[in-house]
Amino acid sequence: MSDLPRKAVTRTAKLAALPLGFAGRATWGLGKRIGGKSAELVARELQQRTAEQLFKVLGELKGGAMKFGQALSVFESALPEEVAGPYRAALTKLQEAAPPMPTRTVHGVLEERLGEGWRELFLEFEEKPAAAASIGQVHRAVWHDGREVAVKVQYPGAGEALLSDLTQLSRFARLLGPLIPGMDIKPLITELRDRVSEELDYGLEAAAQREHAEEFAGDPDVVVPAVVHQSDQVLVTEWMDGIPLSEVIADGTPEQRDRAGQLLARFLFSGPARTGLLHADPHPGNFRLLPGPDEEDTAAWRLGVLDFGTVDRLPGGLPETIGTCLRMTLAGEAETVYGLLCEEGFVKKSVALDPDAVLEYLLPIIEPAEVDAFGFTRGWMRAQAARIADPRSPAHQLGKQLNLPPSYLLIHRVTLSTIGVLCQLGATVRLRDELEAWLPGFVSADRP
Repeated sequence: MSDLPRKAVTRTAKLAALPLGFAGRATWGLGKRIGGKSAELVARELQQRTAEQLFKVLGELKGGAMKFGQALSVFESALPEEVAGPYRAALTKLQEAAPPMPTRTVHGVLEERLGEGWRELFLEFEEKPAAAASIGQVHRAVWHDGREVAVKVQYPGAGEALLSDLTQLSRFARLLGPLIPGMDIKPLITELRDRVSEELDYGLEAAAQREHAEEFAGDPDVVVPAVVHQSDQVLVTEWMDGIPLSEVIADGTPEQRDRAGQLLARFLFSGPARTGLLHADPHPGNFRLLPGPDEEDTAAWRLGVLDFGTVDRLPGGLPETIGTCLRMTLAGEAETVYGLLCEEGFVKKSVALDPDAVLEYLLPIIEPAEVDAFGFTRGWMRAQAARIADPRSPAHQLGKQLNLPPSYLLIHRVTLSTIGVLCQLGATVRLRDELEAWLPGFVSADRP
């Protein structure tokens, strides 16, 4: 796959075949029901077959197809186990790898962006990529000063592929909806499209990574590799070893899972408070666990954070309204919470809701903030998704009347994605500690 645009016809054909496959399976399902199978059993089989095809296609393609697949993969926890189980391995692959581009293409980009003598910048350069993702791949190398580095090379034509894929996917977003109960797919695709230009700009990514690296230098919990060099389509950063978070999800001990979950929650909430930036791509492929000298001492493990291509700029940290609403909801202050939601645009002026019903809708979702330590599980995630997705549920009816203001869209997705990863980990996390330490408004100003 030397050039993404060159394969545009093939890419479009593969993506366009997805809804045809969905329609074919729907017909197959109707036949099964006529043949006597229960509607629930048929629906489950349909969902499983659809998911298998979807993630197979997304995993074969780079660009927006894989970016969308990665964004969906963190919500796997919301799916019934009998559906999620068979393709969990495919989801993990989406989080970690994609087919590499040919060596000659890599050399062409490096020569164009770093100059004809690009090899002189490196003491060593591994031709085989160490990782490949949606818009670029990473090569391990040794910089001319002896530092081990990661060289991120953007695929030629990545921008066109991203936009083309996401446009194609948006055309049949409605058909993808049943895959992730309770989640509206179309705004996710729209938001990914809106972020394309930022993700392609390695200058912006380098700036965001530098800010994080400087702020977290020497931090006992979080490690961010320093930026070594940056130019169009090439980003060189210090190399970081470690255990991929996907491996902890698959095989980690309870202690490792809990530590990984605590560190992930800590980074989610402390990052905006300390840097004014929210790391907005929290799928497991972007995190490493770094053991200390004694690997058995899980409490000393640190979280390595990669890929700052997508960030939300929050100069004052996370909005204080979020913390205040959480605190007031936990205190049962229905009228105050409803008033704040109206002020921020979560309830449109043309809509009138019962404040007590809104409180009842929110309380199960924020249960992790209510207790000292909360065990995130796939079962809990599935129960929340089912409650909101079931058309017969009062939560479903109320949820449809709520609005998500544009300024909260990315914060909402990142929070949901992080919760999805915590549920994949099955981690017990002291979330309340992180909220009290880092979330503006969560601790009352009157509290001594």
